[in-house]
Amino acid sequence: MNISDAAGLIGRFQTTAIPLLAAVVALQLFLLIFLWLRLNTLSKKYTTFMAGSAGGSLESRLNELLSGLEQEAKKNEELRFAVRDLQQTCLNMIQHVGIVRFNAFPDAGSDLSFAIAMLDEHRNGFVFSSIFGRDESRVYAKPIHRGQSEYHLSQEEKQALEQATKAKKI
Repeated sequence: MNISDAAGLIGRFQTTAIPLLAAVVALQLFLLIFLWLRLNTLSKKYTTFMAGSAGGSLESRLNELLSGLEQEAKKNEELRFAVRDLQQTCLNMIQHVGIVRFNAFPDAGSDLSFAIAMLDEHRNGFVFSSIFGRDESRVYAKPIHRGQSEYHLSQEEKQALEQATKAKKI
């Protein structure tokens, strides 16, 4: 290889190296700006995270958060037990109601007599009925166990019981 070939090779290297070097510098400048912006974002997040800790360490802040999390877990467990107790209690509360109004006596006027069935989730409860007449009114209460009564039910009381059995929860 002679000197003129070497000079030509160096000249070609210089003409291709300058754009390559400019591309590398531009890429480094882009990465530098990107990293500066990313560091700025992380710095803001860190400042927000550490706000109010008066120079406390990250470890103490995390311990505070874990302690709070444990307290919330205990409260959550207590609430779970309370909800379960309430659900059990609600099973024994009146949840289904059926009402039938009727005219017990043709000469008494409008539908002033009634039968009301009130049942819990287990279909236990009572049928309460009132027979209204011109001269007197009578009131009856009959217990219901599992949707059945040991006492004779009138047609209207049976209708009220059927309504309550099919009724959605109150």
